[in-house]
Parts: sequence; structure tokens; C-alpha cells
Amino acid sequence: MKSIAAIRSDFPILSATVNGKPLVYLDTAATAQKPEAVIRTVDELHRTMNANIHRGIHYMAEETTARYEQARERVRAMLNAASTREIVFTSGATQSVNLVASSFAEKHIHAGDNILITEMEHHSDLVPWQLAALRTGAELRVLPFDDAGALRLDLLPGLIDERTRIVAVTQASNVLGTMPDLPTVIATAHAHDIPVLVDGCQGIVHAATDVQALDCDFYAFSGHKLYGPTGIGVLYGKERWLEELPPYMGGGDMVGTVTLPMGTTYAELPLKFEAGTSNYVGAIGLGAAIDYFQSLDPDWIQRHENALLEQATTLLQNDIEGLRIYGTVSGKSPIVSFTVEGTHPADIGMIVDKLGVAIRTGTHCAEPVMTHYGLTAMCRLSIGLYNTAEEIDIATAAVKRAVAMLR
Repeated sequence: MKSIAAIRSDFPILSATVNGKPLVYLDTAATAQKPEAVIRTVDELHRTMNANIHRGIHYMAEETTARYEQARERVRAMLNAASTREIVFTSGATQSVNLVASSFAEKHIHAGDNILITEMEHHSDLVPWQLAALRTGAELRVLPFDDAGALRLDLLPGLIDERTRIVAVTQASNVLGTMPDLPTVIATAHAHDIPVLVDGCQGIVHAATDVQALDCDFYAFSGHKLYGPTGIGVLYGKERWLEELPPYMGGGDMVGTVTLPMGTTYAELPLKFEAGTSNYVGAIGLGAAIDYFQSLDPDWIQRHENALLEQATTLLQNDIEGLRIYGTVSGKSPIVSFTVEGTHPADIGMIVDKLGVAIRTGTHCAEPVMTHYGLTAMCRLSIGLYNTAEEIDIATAAVKRAVAMLR
């Protein structure tokens, strides 16, 4: 296993300075930094192998197409999907969820039906379902969480009935760090023949994910959370669902034959859902990110991140009076969201930035979570595999200094 120093050397940006201070990057939940292997792959493609996929018969087109499909296989293997036919490349988890919300609603959701989401969802797994409900006249139901950040699974059976058409749930909250009991959610839904979509953006990077063992019907994640490029994402869907759902977008590469006026047939899976020129550079870069991520010991990553999470939690709670952490359930992902009495999160964020520390402040694209606690914003410290105990010390000292200045 590589040392933490060797891992950090794989990420060029970590040697940067901010405001004359060494960068301490603790905003990985927003986007992860990229290892040299990913940067080099993307650069190489632009310099030596740039050609559109699934179209040309010249060398570069065929080579790029092969590498694109190899990346799809890397994703399939990582998720343990049954087939590459179940792996759709998208622009990100947002498009993945919108694809399902649009295509599934078109065929399966009608006035009087209901859709079940949770109170802790990111906006990308919330707003698409609001839109689907508005289009169809369906009801949007919400499974709440308690003040510790645990989903109220005791309320789940009462929210599901014969008109529930789909359940959408996060694998890990991007604010609270809560990792819900997905097997219970999925088993409860499947007992009523209801499919489940899992937002895996914050989960896949911190926990092994086997979609067949999990038995979810859809699973979405973004490449940039997994140390890959931006602008690339994945939708996993069970083949039976993807076969029956209508296309989300029309265009090149998703067709079989096209005749006028209305004679178009669609391509085989997964191309049926990949209209237009796909982000093949991003997909190949994601494949490189997966290779890098899987080259590291997953048990070491989990122990390392959990140790830093415990360190940050302890220091913040013990050293700063009036600080409250949101999301205190065990087994959470390495995220610490907090407020400090008498201060505003934005002020803390600006001051620690001057000290070289990057954290997130605001609603974190999860405004209902803020509403649950009667807040308009929180600070969030999120940990990646490249962070160190020294950085946690620096960051917590910076927060303490900010609070002292603001008070």
C-alpha cells in the first residue's frame, strides 16, 4: 500500500498555495481532486487520439471507441452490474436522475400516483421528481429524518401504498454523512413491486457498491466525485427497466434506422440513452480514475477516512464553544457539517480561506435539510483519501481562529 505522502504526490493540485498558505482542501464532497493518471489520460486523448466514437472507421475513431467501451466495462465491473448493457454514460448524476424521472414518469406515473423521496436528498435527486410530479399530477411523498440525521424507517411502510410508483433515496447524505439502511428501503419497496433509484454520488467513493447484491433498480453517480473528470456520469439500470423505458433524448447514435415521417427505431442498449456525441474523453478519464481508485487498498481508505472524521469531529466539538455538528449517526461518510452560535457560515468560510483552508458553506444543494434544522446555511468539511491528520489540525485551528475573530 502506498504511503499517504506518495498518494498526495499523485495529485498535482495539492502542492498549490492559497493566499500564501499551503492548500488544505476539505471540499471533496463537492468535487474530488484529480490524480496525475486522470489528468495525463485526458491530455493524451486531446493531443493524440481525439475522434468521435461509434461513427468513423479510421484508426483514431476505432481506437477511441474501443477505449470508451473499455471504460464502460470498468464501470460495470466496479458496480458488479450484470452487463454493460446496463451502464449508460451521462453528463453526471443530475442527468442520470432526470433521465429516469422523465422516461419512467412518461410510461409509469399518472395522476393519483405517488413518488417517494427522502428529506435528505440532494436537489439533483429531488427537483427532477418534483418536475415529474407536476407533469403527471402525482403526489410527492417525503420520508423524514430525525435530528440525529437518521432516516425514519419506522415511517416507511405507512408512506408506501398501491399507488406508489418509485422510491428515490441517497446512498449517503452530502450534508449529514448519513448512510441509510438501503437493504431495508429496497426490500420494503420491492415487497410492493416498487422500483428504487439510489443516488450514489457520495456513497460510491466511500463504500463498496454491488448493485446486484443491493438489488436496486437504478443507481446514479458523477465521475468528478470519484476523482475523475467533470461532465461525465453513470446511470446503472436493470436491463428489463432500460429495455421498456422510452428514450430520454433523440439524436445521433441512439437510433437504429431513421425514415420519414415517423419510422425511427432505436439502438440497442445502452446506446438508446446516449444521444449525440457522448463525453468520450470524460468516460475514458473516468475509467482511469477507477483504475487509480481501485489500485489502493479499500480497507486502508476506509480506516484512513474514518480516523480523520473522528479527529475532526472531536477537535471541533471540544475546542469550539457553541459549535453544533449535524448528522451524528454512526457509520456515516467522512463529512462534518456544523454551525457555530453567534457566527454566519459564510463568514467562517471566507476567513478560513484566507488561511488556505477550503471548506464549503451554504445550503449544499440540500435546502430541505437546512429547513429541518431551521437554518439557512451550514459549514461543511468533507474528507478525501488524500487528506492528512495535519490538515485536520490546521483546518480546525483555522475555524477556531475565525470564530474568535467573529465573536
